[in-house]
Amino acid sequence: MIEIYTKSYCPFCWRAKDLLNRKKLDYIEMDVERDSRKWDQMVKRSGKTTVPQIIINGKAIGGFDELYKLEKNRELEKLLD
Repeated sequence: MIEIYTKSYCPFCWRAKDLLNRKKLDYIEMDVERDSRKWDQMVKRSGKTTVPQIIINGKAIGGFDELYKLEKNRELEKLLD
């Protein structure tokens, strides 16, 4: 399962979602811009205060740069198994 914490004006959030969409991967998006409880949850789970924050199968992997690196190194699918 892929979860992604986002804000509407974040270009790195758009890029992360675009990468996931191009790979036809399902994900749950949580907009932290309007919900402080989701923001608090994101910080607790990831330890980070930047967006996007991406959680794959319960593991915080980081943001877009980390997602892109996983994809480039062909490691993204391994995390999804």
